[in-house]
Amino acid sequence: MIHSGIPELDDLLRGGYQRGRVYLVQGVSGSGKTLIGQHFLEAGLENDETVVYIHGEESQRDILANSHQVGLEIGDAEFLDIGPGTDFFADDVAYDLVETSEIDAERFTEDIHAVIKETDPSRVLLDPITQLQYVERDEYQYRKRLQSFIRFLKDRDITILVTRTIRSDLNRGGTVQTDIASLSDGIISLHLDEGERRIGIQKHRGIGQRDGTHGLEIRDHGVEVFPQLIPDHSERTFEPQLNSTGHDGLDGLLEGGLEQGSITFVSGPTGIGKSTIGAQLLEGALRSEGNALGYLFEESVDQFRYRADNLGIPVSEYLEQDEFRLKEIEPLVLSAEEFTRIVLQDVAEMDANMVLIDGLSGFKISLQGDKQRLVRRLHALTRELKNKGVSVVITDENQQLTGNHNPTSENTSYLADNILFLSYIELQGELHRTIGVLKKRLGSFDRRFHRFSIVEDEGVVIESPFDDVQGILQGRPTHVTDNE
Repeated sequence: MIHSGIPELDDLLRGGYQRGRVYLVQGVSGSGKTLIGQHFLEAGLENDETVVYIHGEESQRDILANSHQVGLEIGDAEFLDIGPGTDFFADDVAYDLVETSEIDAERFTEDIHAVIKETDPSRVLLDPITQLQYVERDEYQYRKRLQSFIRFLKDRDITILVTRTIRSDLNRGGTVQTDIASLSDGIISLHLDEGERRIGIQKHRGIGQRDGTHGLEIRDHGVEVFPQLIPDHSERTFEPQLNSTGHDGLDGLLEGGLEQGSITFVSGPTGIGKSTIGAQLLEGALRSEGNALGYLFEESVDQFRYRADNLGIPVSEYLEQDEFRLKEIEPLVLSAEEFTRIVLQDVAEMDANMVLIDGLSGFKISLQGDKQRLVRRLHALTRELKNKGVSVVITDENQQLTGNHNPTSENTSYLADNILFLSYIELQGELHRTIGVLKKRLGSFDRRFHRFSIVEDEGVVIESPFDDVQGILQGRPTHVTDNE
């Protein structure tokens, strides 16, 4: 197998490229095709191989300058420029790249053959393949010449990567010309939509591939690929352990606390106190000598810490210890797959037993509004953490301030082992906060709604139940005595 220069891409290809095969990298302009090809060349150079870069849209000087900016060093490659303005296009004729009867007569075809024959490369990048199409008089001649060219390289056991730009409308599900696609042993498709980059392997002849689309980012050190997470379903003994939340009121609602390794949603409208409940649950894990991680999608670490400290939850003290870590997450920068990798790496590094994701709406933004993919990625992450015995707390904003509520947004309630539901209700012109448990998969719980407040230096204060009120979930709370 031939390494692509991107370890995670090798994973998607089930080991890498096959030696002596041809691969097509296609996508819209700016999706990262050229960089994937340059990683391919750099990996060859690092392995002391000879590589050839046939290019047509940029000069060698520009290619080297641009690749250097992202940490790729390909200066030792053999370069052949076949773009406009070079000798390759000096005459208005069609050049047969491999028909031996015409090689001597075709000066520019000779240049290509000379580079291949003299250097005997193991890797060739042709960027883009359409440069060869421009010199042909029709599609038939182009396809015929393309077949001969690929055969010429394959007969020399050269691994070939070619790039092709497709139109943006085709990037969203249209059809593309099948010339080079049908001749390719593998197809790597890149997608760019509203700033989000994705990568998928359409085919890998004889080997197979990891299906689906995966995260892709272009960073200072080149291309990074973030494969979809497939949860590890290795055997794990199911031994539910009830842990106190560290808060008497929450323990009362949950009749003892939360099971280790369970998934808890804290759902409610904006400003109701979801993050405060999340901080309270984090403190409970830390007070029981556990390790915890918090990922903030909607506020800074300083703001979260300031609010928690003022409510008597000593987040600043915990942050000074090795058992606790908070991170701000910018959803417009990270894909869901990259966020998943960060979480799993942090969990392994810290041996954490609780993770807070605050909040789900920010996680959704990182998926560019793809609701189905949101559920799939969240399912994979939470299942993997659950399999590792890690408790997960997710704050989830309900868009409705009052009225008939859904327990969670985006139909994610099936993921939850526990749902803490927070809401506002109006009684006799006065606004009240209410909290209740809608679901606890592994145990009993208090089925009543309770008043609660958030008090400086005390945090969450859970008060008396609304025993005399009905219709809270429907958004039409009334005193029971009013109906008598």
